[in-house]
Amino acid sequence: MAHAYTPGLKIARKTIVRKERKLPLKGNVLVKINQKVKAEDIVAKTELPGDVETINLAGKLGVMPDELKNYLKKKVGDPVEKDEVIAETKGIFGKFKTQFKSPVKGHIETISEITGQMIIREPPIPVQIDAYIDGTVKEIIENEGVVVETIATFVQGIFGIGGETKGIIKRIVDKPSDEVTPDLIDSSLKGKICIGGSIITKDALLKAVEVGAKAIVVGGINDYDLKSFLGYDIGVAITGFENKGITLIVTEGFGKMEMSRKAFDILCSCEGSKASCNGATQIRAGVMRPEVVIPLDESEAKELIIKETKGLEIGDYVRIIRAPYFGLIGKVVELPPELTKIETEAKVRILKVQLENGDIITLPRANVEIIEE
Repeated sequence: MAHAYTPGLKIARKTIVRKERKLPLKGNVLVKINQKVKAEDIVAKTELPGDVETINLAGKLGVMPDELKNYLKKKVGDPVEKDEVIAETKGIFGKFKTQFKSPVKGHIETISEITGQMIIREPPIPVQIDAYIDGTVKEIIENEGVVVETIATFVQGIFGIGGETKGIIKRIVDKPSDEVTPDLIDSSLKGKICIGGSIITKDALLKAVEVGAKAIVVGGINDYDLKSFLGYDIGVAITGFENKGITLIVTEGFGKMEMSRKAFDILCSCEGSKASCNGATQIRAGVMRPEVVIPLDESEAKELIIKETKGLEIGDYVRIIRAPYFGLIGKVVELPPELTKIETEAKVRILKVQLENGDIITLPRANVEIIEE
């Protein structure tokens, strides 16, 4: 049987999910190996150095740099509060004194009697990372973080915006072909991860933000609605850092695109369950997909049978990732082993795919990605 490795979107009712949770710089790991954690639990923390404020102190006081020591009320290493007097001249007969007050809270890092400059460093910025998913700590990365593992329902999208969030799964449409419009959004969706259908409008997105929804998972979105919602073109960089008050995960592509029945049914079957999701997307080196992770309870997890990762085979479901069939889902029905000349005159390996409407099409294997079970 012919095989071809094709990295693809994963849609799985039960699978093992492992997440590495690392600090941006060394710090303290707060959990132990094999410890069970909740998604909200802090697993590691550190502190980023505070910003620095550089001041020409000698110039502010109107004195020579080597005279500063005569007017200082604080020394190097001392803490200071905002507007606290750091230095003061003697003035004339006790009057007409010149004072310098700290512009920020922090501590005095340096005072130079050569340049007359003083540096105040603001308080360190605490950084914490949570577990992101309910699961078990399977690995400790010394002074940096952990690897958390869980058995979960797992659905990847093709594109997303917004970072990590957590909430309860809530279906808001009846069918994967239904549009998400403002009339479907109300206050009951506060804190929810909402499962939509084929497309969401800009007005519906704005209303979802207004009512406090955590995330929307939907088949498609028009590019002009996305641009208008964000206020700029998304480009080809990494997404996930947008601060728009909601995470959006698109499972199929741009335009009105019915969510795949498999993804829709799996997500809707988890209604009422706690989920974690992330809209971060990267389409270049080091591909990163937006995702929804719904940890299973222990009784469900015990039933899991892990399937060995395999190549492309007859019977696999694939998503087409290039025009003119971009976004369509189908089943592989034939994998000819020989090279075949295509329109560009290049010779490539091809496959035949039966679409959901029954049509069978032929296309290069590079034009599809596996939808993993």
